[in-house]
Amino acid sequence: MHIHFNHVLPTPLSSTLQTENSLWNQSLILEKGKKVVVEAPSGRGKSTLVHLLFGVRKDYSGEICVDGQNLSTFSHRTWSEYRNNKVSIVFQDLQLFPQLTVLENLQIKNDLTSHLTKAELIAFIEQVGLFKKINEKCCNLSIGQQQRVAILRSICQPFSWLLLDEPFSHLDANNAQICMDILNQACEQQEAGWILTALGTHVNSAYDQLILI
Repeated sequence: MHIHFNHVLPTPLSSTLQTENSLWNQSLILEKGKKVVVEAPSGRGKSTLVHLLFGVRKDYSGEICVDGQNLSTFSHRTWSEYRNNKVSIVFQDLQLFPQLTVLENLQIKNDLTSHLTKAELIAFIEQVGLFKKINEKCCNLSIGQQQRVAILRSICQPFSWLLLDEPFSHLDANNAQICMDILNQACEQQEAGWILTALGTHVNSAYDQLILI
């Protein structure tokens, strides 16, 4: 699934001067299967980009097209199908269900897609070091532990793109690498790509494209 940005500019950034290297107000194509890092200081629209691609924000000018189809033309049903099969996301604020356990947070999404088996879910939980917390409510976890749950939840569905909004901000280097390896493996299995936002370019993975905004 190719993504084409055609002079997209979020409304809150319309008065901000954009550089030639910026994503905003330019024509840019992200090719299927690519690994893309989006770097910017706070307040330049990293989270906005992720939210636009996921359809939770629509306050922008220009066009965002996926495989030639303009996101602004999507019906409610098309958005639902798109989010169930084409894009998955790790929100910066995670958006877990705090009163559900680690396993339940994964199952509630996986039950919609039947993408992974319960044994696979448990194996991933163990891989990220949360097996002893499997039945713990997420509200009782540290932010870093919650971040790992949100990362695992993002692979509980088919996708063409993973949208990762500063996904490792509360993880140490070892846990970040474990999670990055899981994400890369999931992408390889589905011939998918990822878009990862970061404050700097120190990303614990090879990537194909760096975008500054």
